[in-house]
Amino acid sequence: MLRKAAFPGKYIQGAGAAGELPALVDALGTRALILASPSAANKVLPGWGVDVRGPAPQVESFRGECCEPELARVSALLAGTRADVLIGMGGGKTIDTAKIVADRAQVPVVVVPTIASTDAPCSGCAVIYSEAGVFEAVSYQRMNPAAVVVDLEFIAAAPTRFLVAGMGDALATWFEASSCDRTHSVNECGGLSTKMGLTVARLCYDTLLAYGATAKADCERHAVTPALDAIVEANTLLSGVGFESGGLATAHSVHNGLTALPETHAFYHGEKVAFGVLTGLHLTSAPSAEMEAVYAFCEEIGLPTTLADIGIQDAGRERLLEVAMRASAPTQPIHHEAGTVTPESVLGAMLAADALGRQRKARGRDSAA
Repeated sequence: MLRKAAFPGKYIQGAGAAGELPALVDALGTRALILASPSAANKVLPGWGVDVRGPAPQVESFRGECCEPELARVSALLAGTRADVLIGMGGGKTIDTAKIVADRAQVPVVVVPTIASTDAPCSGCAVIYSEAGVFEAVSYQRMNPAAVVVDLEFIAAAPTRFLVAGMGDALATWFEASSCDRTHSVNECGGLSTKMGLTVARLCYDTLLAYGATAKADCERHAVTPALDAIVEANTLLSGVGFESGGLATAHSVHNGLTALPETHAFYHGEKVAFGVLTGLHLTSAPSAEMEAVYAFCEEIGLPTTLADIGIQDAGRERLLEVAMRASAPTQPIHHEAGTVTPESVLGAMLAADALGRQRKARGRDSAA
């Protein structure tokens, strides 16, 4: 099997990076349509001050779910405006919708994340959900985004919870890539991982541990700092290239299973992925030192370590088994792990992850008392 990796056409990050958009639109086409999340449309665009070249771009608000009805609606709008560049501005689901619509219309997409909550901006794949928010499928685009523009001023102005959720998503990158490498499983490019992919995935993990807590504190002050810069790069570029060129395994499969429980819908993608990372550590019998480091990191920055942390208060065994069954469906990347994975083994790992998380919380309360 061939080794494969994927990258966005350009990646631009920094305070004021949105000022690069006119030149990018000039290079890619003549007329842009902006698909913006409601918060981006209401809070970012009014004070944006960036004149995208060509006729004044139409701004369309994303309606909340990357689902087939929304994809059809935005596709019709794109065709009606005759725009030849689509700009996706906002969070992960807005970005995924823009990527899929642009791919179907065969026009370039420029991604402008206004939060650093997922690694969606750089990747050539996107997740499609039902209208109710339940995972349905992964959609693979012909090419990765033509450009990704990350303005740190937008990120610093957003609620800190988004940045922390992005760290949860990025936390999975190294563990899933290393599992795929260990079992010679395919990555999201349809090939084996490259040394570059693995190196980027490891750098992503090391960056999180080194700068995560400081970046969170800086974001709470809405300050653009070197630590915030490093974590935004980890959440967006390192994780985006790392997961796609390295591969997926347990963490994202558990996330996909968790979407079946309505009470988890109030929690962000990266928050559920973080619990999936902990589940993966138990499923693969990770060394105790590694387990300690990951749990401690999650506790330090406020990522979930128990089922209650993602809204699951009193789910019985039957409902959790449904999550485990979805997570271990034949098409899920959890089978990139070594050994045989069953719904029962996934359920056991989820319960073990929750039990250790609760035990550590109780120990922390006792120490504080």
